[in-house]
Amino acid sequence: MASTYPEWVFDNSPIPDPLGHGERAVQFLRRLRHPASTEPKRAFQLDPWQERIVRRIYGPRNADGSRIVKEVWLQVPRGNRKTSLAAALALLHLIGPERVPAGQIIFAASDREQAGIGFREAAEIIRQDARVAAVTKVYDANNAPKTIRSTRDGSTLKAVSSDGKAMHGTTPTFVLADEVHVWKGRDLWEALRSGMTKRAGGLWITATTAGRGREGLAYDRYSYVRKIALGEIVNPEILPVIFEPGEDDDWLDEATWHKVNPGLSYGYPVLSELRTKATEARENPSEAYSFRQYALNEWLGNSTAPLFNMDTFDARRFDNDEADLEALDCWVGVDYASSGDLSAIVAAWAHPDGQITIKPWFYVQAETLEERERLEGLPYKQWVRDGLIEAVPGPVVPQQVVADKIVEICARHNVQEVAYDPHKLQAMAAELYTDGLPMVQFRQNLTQMGPANGELVRAVNGRLIRHDGNAVLRRHFEGVYAVERNGLIWQDKADKKHGHIDGSVAAAMAVGRLALSGGNSSAYNAPGAGGLYVF
Repeated sequence: MASTYPEWVFDNSPIPDPLGHGERAVQFLRRLRHPASTEPKRAFQLDPWQERIVRRIYGPRNADGSRIVKEVWLQVPRGNRKTSLAAALALLHLIGPERVPAGQIIFAASDREQAGIGFREAAEIIRQDARVAAVTKVYDANNAPKTIRSTRDGSTLKAVSSDGKAMHGTTPTFVLADEVHVWKGRDLWEALRSGMTKRAGGLWITATTAGRGREGLAYDRYSYVRKIALGEIVNPEILPVIFEPGEDDDWLDEATWHKVNPGLSYGYPVLSELRTKATEARENPSEAYSFRQYALNEWLGNSTAPLFNMDTFDARRFDNDEADLEALDCWVGVDYASSGDLSAIVAAWAHPDGQITIKPWFYVQAETLEERERLEGLPYKQWVRDGLIEAVPGPVVPQQVVADKIVEICARHNVQEVAYDPHKLQAMAAELYTDGLPMVQFRQNLTQMGPANGELVRAVNGRLIRHDGNAVLRRHFEGVYAVERNGLIWQDKADKKHGHIDGSVAAAMAVGRLALSGGNSSAYNAPGAGGLYVF
């Protein structure tokens, strides 16, 4: 199985260094001092994994002697001293052998405080060594731009944040883009990127922890760099260094912690603290998401405010035979969309013991498959081949296709109600009602969807939902962004641009009507269900 894991960091494989620039960079860093270092004379602690990265950046060269690597994506969990390494590299470009006359070194972050972290790290390194302090001046006033100036050639290191317009006209020679997963827009990124093209030999380093969700600048760049790490894209100018768990790695296994935290064997982060956090995360879904994102560097597909505990959801996968469900009462939710979103039908069967089996049917316009795959990076064509989605010819999903499936479900199962949004399916629903089907209006407003969402959350997180592992349905559940309004829960898309939650909405409609109808015990009263989890 293809992996993003940077094996080369540990395998001692040769790293080309034909001109000695990699060795030169390593020796410069080792001569620096750091206030927190435990090395003799507080020498900068450059551990083997960090040294390999430095050599990989500066060693390989083009035929003309120019550096091959122009951009580095360094994604490691919190506590692995990525800021210290980036600060030292900035000094390598400010006063070290990688300096250029009148160079512009920039620490960029989402806000002034974050930008100041890297700046202060560099300033403290300077203050530890009189030799370095003698050739630099540090300007660290609260009411002025934070700047370090080289007295040798006028090069500067500045900490900047947020305001991209102010960066137009700059010509950076080194950029540290810090914690981009929390950047709010693209202005600063784009201004610095455009400026860097004006001077040859620049180096861009993104040092970040994993983010959350599948939209925005950080995820777009991460997904591109990840393809380089997987070998799907060849771009030798970009060096991906991504420490993240593999698909089969257990987030509670300490072997996984060591795998993705390269500094752990050197005492950072602190293993005992990880154990404490993991113990809390084991029983607290919101803490589990935080632990996986920040301590294990896992880019979670769900939103920053997920509604469902996906570990619990995944554990409730069963090989349900639809024939075994025919004796059970059934409720159906329909979220119809002619274009844009997917159309979803979800049925919910009530078991005597309070459990609920759900099964989805999805429809998509065949004409949009190629575009969807390109924009969303999801295997729509494979899902169609696997029978998880039905691709309907033409530019829209006709209402009749959805109506035919509703009729089929009602013919086979003991359907009590079919909940639908009258705004989208009024005429067809009226025809089905005339034909004797139990159609029930279910408006997509907070008054009706709020309680239904609460029922679905209670059922999923209370280990009452059963499902067959449909990958499309899982992605829709994972992609929900929870919004609380007047004490009620509203489902929103974590990815506003390319996300889909139609399956989750349809499931809420079905489960909500099941609970309200009293045909089975409500999910709120089912045995073993805990409190209402919102996280």
